[in-house]
Amino acid sequence: MVYLNRIYTKTGDDGHTALGDGTRVPKTHLRILAYGGVDELNAVIGVALTTDLPEPLASRLRQIQNDLFDVGADLCVPIRPDETNAEHPPLRLAAGPIERLEQWIDEANERLEPLTSFILPGGTAAAAHLHHARTVCRRAETGIVALAQQEPVNAQVSVYLNRLSDLLFVWARLTNDEGRADVLWQPQGK
Repeated sequence: MVYLNRIYTKTGDDGHTALGDGTRVPKTHLRILAYGGVDELNAVIGVALTTDLPEPLASRLRQIQNDLFDVGADLCVPIRPDETNAEHPPLRLAAGPIERLEQWIDEANERLEPLTSFILPGGTAAAAHLHHARTVCRRAETGIVALAQQEPVNAQVSVYLNRLSDLLFVWARLTNDEGRADVLWQPQGK
């Protein structure tokens, strides 16, 4: 359980912050940017949830928000070789949530016609917000890939975000009258 009795600590006033293991790093560190991107994605999903999303999409998005906190918890603690032997090993995202996303993608795709064009973000308000979440998800994934080029990162984290962006795309189509109200790209405005 998390217990927060004070929101400001003043420990970040010098431009540094603490990782989950207590290590102090600059706020511009790739790890901070990586889990900051995940936090932004979670907030954008929260905005999408303010629209008239049908069930089970709304409850599934809330489950994804919890998953994203797990992703952030994973990212905020650097991987150490001996961490599995620790008394309290850090939370690491496993394959289960990824498999769940893949099931949801397959389920949604069964209701959609195959694409014959690229889709512009838009349509219903729900679809537009889900497309926005998709783009923020891709950027967050890119930040994690950049971090992984410098330091060890749980590979499941970037796989999760890759699947999530796909899921957000098909859900955006679902909320556009199962794709019938998608806004199609017209090359050169033709």
